[in-house]
Amino acid sequence: MKVTYSPEDGEEQVFDYNPNKLMSAEREALEKRTGLAFQAFAMGVLRGNALCRRALLHVLLKRQHPTIAFDDVDFRWDELKVEMTKGEITLAVERLREKNGDDDMAEAMLKEYETAPEDEGKARLPFAV
Repeated sequence: MKVTYSPEDGEEQVFDYNPNKLMSAEREALEKRTGLAFQAFAMGVLRGNALCRRALLHVLLKRQHPTIAFDDVDFRWDELKVEMTKGEITLAVERLREKNGDDDMAEAMLKEYETAPEDEGKARLPFAV
């Protein structure tokens, strides 16, 4: 996934986000902050849950700015963009259909396919497994 943070008063930052590559301490911090199990958190990011996206941005920014506090992370909704890559969309839709999953979510993902960023390397599922 690509997470693009474009603050009105700062420089745009693009993060590569793979929920399976987060450190255990980062996962624990996300669970603690959101009150959700990590898999539910990861799906919350995909579904646009505001707290999940803010917590994710905090973790991503903390890698560059270790002292940044959660309360310092506040953004306008249009300043943060979370996008699945084309390969991630394909894999996710296949997985949802195999498991008789959420058809509405699969259709929503497919609508984003044309404008989705290309994959850089091997595509992976955009949610925690």
